[in-house]
Amino acid sequence: MKKITLSLMAVALSLTFIPQQLIAANLTASTIVVTPADQEKATAILLRLTEIKNLDKTNMSSSEKKALRKEVKSLKKEMKVNNGGVYLSVGAIIIIILLLILIL
Repeated sequence: MKKITLSLMAVALSLTFIPQQLIAANLTASTIVVTPADQEKATAILLRLTEIKNLDKTNMSSSEKKALRKEVKSLKKEMKVNNGGVYLSVGAIIIIILLLILIL
């Protein structure tokens, strides 16, 4: 019984050392499709973010600064929504594998 748990722990630890380049090499450029409308929207958002960054904020009131911070947060959220994707950490993957082993 101890050998089985020891081997399972060794397998789990060896899975944590898989290089990320190997995973990234499997992705191709054809999996990402960007429409011209999305590209224009992204460039407009980036332009607005650079405008906000270059503003002189020394003469602004606190309410104006707060409104700018809210706008920046909403623009960044919009950029994240456009990128999409599901990200799993290494710890989450190990937990999923261990749960699958225990269930099966």
